Amino acid sequence: MKQQLDLNCDVGEGVNNEASLMPYISSCNISCGAHAGDVATIDSVLQLAVENQVKIGAHPSYPDRANFGRVVMDISPNALKESLLAQLTLFQERLAKIPNATLHHVKAHGALYNASAKNTTIAETIVNVVQKACPDVSLYVPFGSVIATIAKEAGIRISYEIFADRNYQDDLQLVPRSQENAIITHTEDVANHVAKMVLEGNVQTLSGKLIPIQADTCCVHGDNEAAIAIVKELHQLLIQKGIEIV
Repeated sequence: MKQQLDLNCDVGEGVNNEASLMPYISSCNISCGAHAGDVATIDSVLQLAVENQVKIGAHPSYPDRANFGRVVMDISPNALKESLLAQLTLFQERLAKIPNATLHHVKAHGALYNASAKNTTIAETIVNVVQKACPDVSLYVPFGSVIATIAKEAGIRISYEIFADRNYQDDLQLVPRSQENAIITHTEDVANHVAKMVLEGNVQTLSGKLIPIQADTCCVHGDNEAAIAIVKELHQLLIQKGIEIV
């Protein structure tokens, strides 16, 4: 049976490259306005997603525009919960105004996503918010993460996510952006990286080790300077390798 993979992109973050990305992806994660974007960008990207038949995801984050949501915030669980609920409420209000738009998934952004992989309190907060705001959608999570376990126990559907343009550490955490070789920019390297994870069930970490991993969906960061080229070529190369984009 042919291997299948969802190809997703973080969008609505002010880069304005969505129209070029949409034809080559199968799902998108739209910023809810807390780390980037606003009501206007949410509306425009929602419309583009519908027009391109791309599955729609909400991409909530720490309420931290100054750091683009990429720095861990000192915020109480209750304050984080209220912020995430507000973000998803706003997103669903905008979604309801777009004909044929439905919410498919939720994916936390940046530092919040990374923290939820290992911090039980943060993971529980995100899962509780999803249970309250949109319990029938899928949650995009890292394989082997704390949030994956908690979401499954709570009855939330999960999709294991890998990253096309990021290198991994031996504990399956992403190499921090502050370190050299954190980001993969050459499209052929990206395609080989993804194919190994999808077809072989292993990721080659930066140290050279092969670590088991599971992949349902694959992310290319929309703000990567080579995002359009990567998505376009990755889409084609994955098909050539026998992987169906769904």
